[in-house]
Amino acid sequence: MSALFNFQSLLSVILLLICTCAYLRSLFPSIIDRNKTGLLGTFWKLARIGERKSPWIGAACVIMAFTVLFWS
Repeated sequence: MSALFNFQSLLSVILLLICTCAYLRSLFPSIIDRNKTGLLGTFWKLARIGERKSPWIGAACVIMAFTVLFWS
């Protein structure tokens, strides 16, 4: 089943995107900050969410890891 139709997989993909964009922005800020609008602006927005809500995103990643490892 694809990640679009399985809610748990969709949440995993979104969390991974947020964490990846925030990490890449910390390494290469000019690449992410250059595109603030359009389709590539989505990655900038995900990076901002990852930076501003990092304790909540980290907790969600830990909860998702336990869910994937022990619930499935």
